[in-house]
Amino acid sequence: MKIKSIEQLKQGFIKKEFSPVEITKVFLERIEATKELNAFITVTAEQALKQARIAEQKYLAGEAFGVLEGIPITYKDNIYTKNIRTTSGSKVEEAFIPTENAPIVTRLQKEGAINLGKVNLHEYAFGITSENPFYGTVRNPWNQEYTAGGSSGGSAAAVAASLCMASIGTDTAGSIRIPAASTGTVGLKPTFGLLDNHHVRQISWTLDHIGPITNHMTDLGTMLDAMSGKQYSDAFSEDIRGVRIGVPKNYFNEQIADHMTKSYTEALHRLEKLGAVLIEIDVPFSESDLSCSMRIGITESSLVHEKTIKESLHLLGPDVKMSLENSHQLLAIDYIKALKRKEELALKFEKLFKDIDIIATPTIPDTAQKIGVRKFEINGVMDSTFHAMVRLPAVFNFTGQPALSIPCGIAPNGLPLGLQFAAAAYNERVLLKTGYAYEQAYLSSFYDERERTLASLQTVNQ
Repeated sequence: MKIKSIEQLKQGFIKKEFSPVEITKVFLERIEATKELNAFITVTAEQALKQARIAEQKYLAGEAFGVLEGIPITYKDNIYTKNIRTTSGSKVEEAFIPTENAPIVTRLQKEGAINLGKVNLHEYAFGITSENPFYGTVRNPWNQEYTAGGSSGGSAAAVAASLCMASIGTDTAGSIRIPAASTGTVGLKPTFGLLDNHHVRQISWTLDHIGPITNHMTDLGTMLDAMSGKQYSDAFSEDIRGVRIGVPKNYFNEQIADHMTKSYTEALHRLEKLGAVLIEIDVPFSESDLSCSMRIGITESSLVHEKTIKESLHLLGPDVKMSLENSHQLLAIDYIKALKRKEELALKFEKLFKDIDIIATPTIPDTAQKIGVRKFEINGVMDSTFHAMVRLPAVFNFTGQPALSIPCGIAPNGLPLGLQFAAAAYNERVLLKTGYAYEQAYLSSFYDERERTLASLQTVNQ
């Protein structure tokens, strides 16, 4: 039997077609067989099987069960897990074992989720390739010569390779959506503050978000329901006819690979066929605003990592070390100006969303890049990999509005491309219903191709 969704698993448990213990063992075997991906830092097999046995007894007894009862998931390794080491992808934290869970972990455990382990990431979530000098580079399941994106690369790789049903990642400048686009998965950065990210190793307290990565929109809705304690997934039953989609005439259409532009344009036409209304818009965002966002992130990280900078700088990987050792040089007045601009832009985008429901953009300008690539060319112009990959998704960390990445095609190099939807603050529902409508109408062939491409990994979906 092919496992297509969280709901299908739950129905199988209820009908006693298979058990949480059996499914957990299948996932653990799969994790063991795909170590070359470097998706995991710590596998929690013993805890997972213990949780699975508890879930199994609930189903057998016909007891009430949670939204995720018996569902195997993973957590990015900067999210605190009680009595399980939480490295944040750094040698500095290699022996750190939290004494309590992050609230999001506690919530998901109450809903019955099974923790298969802690997944790999860019060190301290401070990059977009998940090339980790201590725990190994996370490899893209579509092509292991390429990165899985970052910083939540382990989350996306684990989901794409069917090593878990969902993974919880974090996002400061695109770190959920970049890997989702890179691996052909679905990733959501919710509205800033919607989900509790206490006891998550910070980069920036004004830009950090926490959210889910899954293989399908239905699973994303289920995860958001479980994480928030609210009902979002019923939005899937809503029609998208009349949904007003803003198509940017500036910024988001610049420095984009031709094949990405082609897939993006085709996606817009497809949305129009579903009844959405396309409206051209000017977005109030520029490169100087992106610089403001980066300035906030690096300034706040200098305080977050003050102790590390003073005592353990020599233990950091080269790229993170370079960023942190220079972080204290920024002026307070520049940080304050950047915060003021952040507040201004949040209001400007909220005003923009009075006339439209969604902004549709590419998630990233191209596919994931090969491991080790620090610069690449887009339409004859060289750009750093970091700048190119963050310039589109980071906009909505700066403004705080929710943003979703969903697949929209496959590039000539055989890797997936991503489409980004953003909406007004706390309007996750319109993102879910639009993403779901697009997926149902147009992504079945993409998912078939994803399954064929990843078949060499001997997926658990069999």
